[in-house]
Amino acid sequence: MDPAHKALFDRLEHFYDAVPRDAARAEEHGGLVLFVREGTGWPFYARPRLDADAAPSLADVAQVRERQRELGLPEAFEWVHETTPDLLAVARSAGLSVLEAPLMVLDPAALPDPAALADVPVRVLGPDAPDLAADVAAGRAVAAVGFSFPGTGRGDAGPGQRDAAMTGLDVAALDDERVRIADGRRLSVLAGTPEEGPLASGMAMRVGDVAEIAGVATLPAARRRGLGAAVTATLARELLAAGTDLVFLSAGSEDIARVYLRVGFRRIGTACIAEPAPVLP
Repeated sequence: MDPAHKALFDRLEHFYDAVPRDAARAEEHGGLVLFVREGTGWPFYARPRLDADAAPSLADVAQVRERQRELGLPEAFEWVHETTPDLLAVARSAGLSVLEAPLMVLDPAALPDPAALADVPVRVLGPDAPDLAADVAAGRAVAAVGFSFPGTGRGDAGPGQRDAAMTGLDVAALDDERVRIADGRRLSVLAGTPEEGPLASGMAMRVGDVAEIAGVATLPAARRRGLGAAVTATLARELLAAGTDLVFLSAGSEDIARVYLRVGFRRIGTACIAEPAPVLP
């Protein structure tokens, strides 16, 4: 591997390892580390250990899956193929289905003005906003609906389905969101109009000078209006302004990757996301 690329992938590995640690305990299982969330929130995953001497084995994967089942967690694994190439074959031999997602890094010089990408305004959520609870709930509802209909094609699901998917946040979850936004670890944005409400959402997680953009979603009825690109560009611009010098993301498909190409992201590798293969009748 080229030394420059190795340094980049090393930074990504340290980011992936650091993100869960302030909200989860880490359990080491051979060449893997399983992050177990403490409290409420989305469950984490298992990843290759930073200090492992060898790639995770089939026995390591089986041990982690048994522990995940014991804890009632999803049997989820994530890694970067270029850093741990042998894990792909191991995961598949364990019966896991592996999504090979384009791993993309921002070229700041190619980042466009978000306002030129869509005619719908995008706003950044602030920690002291009086409507933060409603905004966070709306963003999560947009994501829930958007990810239920993957891809970039238009569909019928719109504001009505978003509103039906809305759920309240408990005090602890809202306080955690507010603290993370205030200290720069979390960045969340919404795109929408007064008439239609939130139509697209996205967020970023930041550790030091590295950040990952994730959860970019658009209601199917609002697709093909440039909202995903505008949300991504807004997040990227805010991150750069905050001093982040490495901004990256994983695209769910080649079609989605083309959206991010418009925003200045370039593919550098493959992010692997593994889970049990569906059982066919």
